[in-house]
Amino acid sequence: MAWVTQTLSSSLGRKVIMSLTGLFLCSFLIVHMVGNLQLFKGDGGRAFNEYTYFMTHNPLIKTVSYLLYTSILVHALMAFILTRHNQASRPIKYAYSKPEANSDWSSRNMGILGTILLLFIIIHMRTFWYEMHFGAVPVAEYDGKEYKDLYTVVHAAFGELWYSALYVLCMIVLGYHLAHGFQSGFQTLGIRHKKYTPAIELVGKYFFAIIIPVAFAAMPIYVYLQVHHII
Repeated sequence: MAWVTQTLSSSLGRKVIMSLTGLFLCSFLIVHMVGNLQLFKGDGGRAFNEYTYFMTHNPLIKTVSYLLYTSILVHALMAFILTRHNQASRPIKYAYSKPEANSDWSSRNMGILGTILLLFIIIHMRTFWYEMHFGAVPVAEYDGKEYKDLYTVVHAAFGELWYSALYVLCMIVLGYHLAHGFQSGFQTLGIRHKKYTPAIELVGKYFFAIIIPVAFAAMPIYVYLQVHHII
């Protein structure tokens, strides 16, 4: 197991681990987005509740979920260690520098963006994941089968203006984080070539940095307007 120690003790190894966990989390975002789009079906929550039931009862999904939780923690830990290492390597800032000339804003502030997202994930999981598993969630019945009515929990949370506003703001943060993080992950893994790098950057800047955050942000806005009978 010496290779594990060597990987964790080197900056390159930590960057590779952070890239792999980050790209895995990107794939999860796609699945999570598609599932949450069931909120827009207008069927009283049946599709969404059936989706959440499947996600919490399928053995394979349940196994992958533990990998997801581990990836979040490892990704955050590697980011923290690398940031501290970089700061220790440069205890004195350069007297004159223009970092904006060589990098975009999101790449220079990945630590701040990541910290905000980690705090959001904790709040988000307390609101939904914890409530789903340990809270007093009401029950909905479809065709004689009972389901935990997480749709009602979602409506209660997104019916609060502060929570919906926080969610939307954090999706903006997610967009900036992914704008740099997605393509940076491939670059760290050495997957960079003039033929396919432009496509990777395109997917990162538009699909992950815009489409996915907008889709997620639309959910609390839609539910909030529904709860308050604006639509």
